[in-house]
Amino acid sequence: MSPTNIFAPASTPAESIFGLSILVLVTMAAIFVAVFGLLTYVVVRFRRRSHDLAEPPQIYGSTQVELAWTVIPILIVIALFLASARVIASVQNAIRPPGGLHVIVTGHQYWWEYQYPDLKITTANELHVPVSDPAHPRPTFLTLLSADTDHSFWVPRLAGKTDLIPNHPNSMWIDPHETGLFLGQCAQYCGTQHAKMLLRVYVDSPAEFERWVRTQQQTAAGAASPQGQRVFESTACVNCHTVSGTPANGKFGPDLSHLMTRETIASGAAPNTHEMLRLWIKNPDALKPGSKMPAMGLSDSDLDAVTAYLETLR
Repeated sequence: MSPTNIFAPASTPAESIFGLSILVLVTMAAIFVAVFGLLTYVVVRFRRRSHDLAEPPQIYGSTQVELAWTVIPILIVIALFLASARVIASVQNAIRPPGGLHVIVTGHQYWWEYQYPDLKITTANELHVPVSDPAHPRPTFLTLLSADTDHSFWVPRLAGKTDLIPNHPNSMWIDPHETGLFLGQCAQYCGTQHAKMLLRVYVDSPAEFERWVRTQQQTAAGAASPQGQRVFESTACVNCHTVSGTPANGKFGPDLSHLMTRETIASGAAPNTHEMLRLWIKNPDALKPGSKMPAMGLSDSDLDAVTAYLETLR
């Protein structure tokens, strides 16, 4: 099954939107069949015949027909409006229950920042949330912010699109009913690398999520590569990135404290392997042309040292 299949909802908001979509599609299909069925009948039944050249009776006005094509569409529109309003209200007016997870999502050009204020965790690009068992619900409520321009958070199987607008906080929520990886996309054009501003949501079992939380709450371990740490901290890397427990506390780029616990780099643009990580450090434009990360012009030895250092951050 595709991880972006809109016809396979795995969360209550997505299920509500899916149900409304099916109602609209069925209604439109019924209208289509009725209209084109009548049209086909008229074309066949009243087609011109070679032996009948007389002009057919001319009828002007029909109160019954005019009432029908006025009242029926109005009733259909009212029904769809009420159904849509019900779904919108149920999705937007949900109240965060005790025990619900709160995550602050900030969109940057061209990556995602995730802050878990109650857990004292900051990470990037890969969102981890616990599965929400209907018997023991634990929904995740997202506060959506933008650091620069308009973005849009869209994971089709979990919820509808919600925009991230500068100076205008938005919110949404999800309660995934199954574990696994759910993919999404920034759905609002935000610049050169909009297409590679990908979303990866990992829905973990309660035990897996607690293990992930404990790992993220630990101080970064990078002492195994002192030369790489020295190069990292003596260049402009520290102005953009944070590594907990070190002088690096930049906020412009992703937090790298536990970089190697992520499966991808560059907001999902490449797998987090040694080769790709080295290439990303050496020449970011090779993976994401126009990204905000500059090439530092490191020598091969310094490049290898920094790569080795980053690979210790777990």
